[in-house]
Amino acid sequence: MGGNDGLTAYRGKRHFDRTREPRGEQAAAGEAPCFVVQIHDASTLHFDFRLEVDGVLKSWSVPKGPSTDPHDKRLAMPTEDHPLEYRTFEGAIPRGEYGGGTVIVWDEGTYRPLVRKKKGRTLSFGQSLEDGHASFWLDGRKLRGGYALTRFRGGKDSGEREAWLLVKEKDDRAGRGGTPDPWRARSVHSGRTLKQVAAEEAAKGDEA
Repeated sequence: MGGNDGLTAYRGKRHFDRTREPRGEQAAAGEAPCFVVQIHDASTLHFDFRLEVDGVLKSWSVPKGPSTDPHDKRLAMPTEDHPLEYRTFEGAIPRGEYGGGTVIVWDEGTYRPLVRKKKGRTLSFGQSLEDGHASFWLDGRKLRGGYALTRFRGGKDSGEREAWLLVKEKDDRAGRGGTPDPWRARSVHSGRTLKQVAAEEAAKGDEA
């Protein structure tokens, strides 16, 4: 899953003279590790699920989005590490650039790693991810309670692209609400939908 300068891959895919995405120069961590869920209308509409680990945002593309229902097993495909500053990014990535399209911050908050032991040894959260299974408790504005990420394909030296499942744990924060319609979902920062952000960004471009 990469280390702190897994940001090399992130920076190598972007032209920062063309996109307002953060370059990742300053990693200001809070007292508790953060998470963010962004909705991204790129070549395909998807949710980006990001967890702060070792100074970067470990990131997964979740096509159907995280669910509050423990019966839903959501495919989560790893993407490159993102800088911590990305947790507040909202706006339009220019078409033709990597990930071109509109982004809103759908949820954000902090999380607490849940202890996992292997052969009598307590694993760090980063080690749990490397091992292919990590559980954590989300304290977000919309997502709360226990979740788990489990790798079911790929991994170290396998030669296959990694694929994971993101699943809600059965606890008192579970529900049957599933995931909202991404087109109707609103940003926790601005209250705007994807279409509203896209329209406002287009209007700014017309004025320039």
